[in-house]
Amino acid sequence: MKYFNVTVMDKGKKRLEVIKAENRMLAVKLAKNKFPSTMVMKAVETSAPLEDSFANIMKTIQKSFKSKIPINDKISTIRQIAVMTDAGIAINDTLTEVSDNTDNKKLKDIYAKINSDINAGNSMSDAMEPFTEEFGHVALAMTNLGERTGNISESYHKLADILENIRDNTAKFKKAIRSPLITLAAMGIAFTILIMVVVPKFKDIFSRFKTELPLPTQILLKLEWAFSNFGPLILLIAIGIVFAVKYLYKNNKDFKYQMDSLMIHPKFYLINKAIFLSTMHKYNLVFGELVKSGIPVSEALDTAVGMVDNAAIKEQLLTVNANIGRGMNLAEAFKITGLYENMLLQMIKAGEAGGQLDAMLDKVTNYYDMEFQDLIENLSAYIEPIMMFFIAGLVLLMALGIFMPMWDLGKAVG
Repeated sequence: MKYFNVTVMDKGKKRLEVIKAENRMLAVKLAKNKFPSTMVMKAVETSAPLEDSFANIMKTIQKSFKSKIPINDKISTIRQIAVMTDAGIAINDTLTEVSDNTDNKKLKDIYAKINSDINAGNSMSDAMEPFTEEFGHVALAMTNLGERTGNISESYHKLADILENIRDNTAKFKKAIRSPLITLAAMGIAFTILIMVVVPKFKDIFSRFKTELPLPTQILLKLEWAFSNFGPLILLIAIGIVFAVKYLYKNNKDFKYQMDSLMIHPKFYLINKAIFLSTMHKYNLVFGELVKSGIPVSEALDTAVGMVDNAAIKEQLLTVNANIGRGMNLAEAFKITGLYENMLLQMIKAGEAGGQLDAMLDKVTNYYDMEFQDLIENLSAYIEPIMMFFIAGLVLLMALGIFMPMWDLGKAVG
C-alpha cells in the first residue's frame, strides 16, 4: 500500500488529506467517497506518516517474535486427517477430532476455524486459504486436488510425504553445520577472553618499548582498547546489525533479492551450492508430486515456485510458466532459466515426448537429492580446511603479537 497527499477544495479553501491506497487513481476515488462535499484537485505520492511507519515496524517486530508452527505438528495432524478420512470418517468429525487432540494451541484454533467455515457452507480449500502462510502453497494445492478427485486421504498422505522429505533435508543441513558453527563461536569467545585477560598483562611492558611495535602487537592492543572501552557498545551494535538485517530481509524485497543473489554467488564457497541444491530439490519434488497427482502443469508450476524461498532463484523459475504460455515446451522453458544441467533437460524433454513426464521429474528430483546428500555427508571434509585456516590465523596473530616484541627486546639486550 502507498500513501498519497490528496489536495481537496472545501468551501473555497484547499487542504491536504493523507489517503492510503494501492495507486493514485484509487486514492482519488477513496478521497471522493470519504469527502463527498469537496472537490478533489490532485493526488501526489508521499512517504508514510511517522505514526503509521512506527506502527508497521512494531507489527513486524511482533510478527518476527511470533512462534511458528513446528513442522512435526503440521505433519502429524495432516497424516491424522489422511488416516481418518481413509477410514470413512466425515471431514467435519475428522477436523473436530484433530482439533481436540493436537497439543499445539495455534493448530487447534486453525482447525476449529476451518471446521466452522466448512459447516457454514465453504469448501475445505476456501476454508484453508486464509492459513496459506501457516501451511504453505502446496497444502492448498493438495487440498484442491483432494476435493476435485474426491480423495482427500490420498492427497493428504502425499502432502505429508512431501513435508517429511523437506523436513528431513532441512534437519540434515542444520545438523551438518551445527558443529562448525559451535567451533567457530567457541574460538571467537576464547580469542576475546585472551585479548581481555592476557594482553593487558603485557600492555605495560609494551608501553616501555622505545621502538615502534610490530603490526600484530598493534592490532592486539587496539582490539584490547576497543573491547575494554566499548565492549558493551560493540555487542549492542552487533546485535542491532543482526536484527536490522533480519528485519530488512523479511520486509524489504530489494534487500532480500540482493542478499539472496549474494548467497548463491559462486564466491560463497559451499553456501551457494547448499542453497541451490536444497531449493531445486524442493521445487522439483513439489512440482513432480503435483504433476503425478494429476494437477495441470501450469498450476503445478505456480504452486511449486511458491515453495521457493530464494528470491533470485524464484525470479528465474517464474519465467517458466510465462514461456510455456508463449508456446514453449517445458524443457525449453527450463533451459532459459539457466538452472538445469543439459543432462536433466534431455531427461525432461524425453519425458514430455514419451508421455512419462512424472517419471522423469522423479529422476530429476532424485538427482538433486543425491547431490544434496553428498554435500551434507562430506560437509565436514569441505569445511575443515577453512576451519584450520581460521584457527591458525587467530593463534598466529596472538603468538606474533605477544612474542615478536619480546624477541626484539632480547636482541636489543644482546
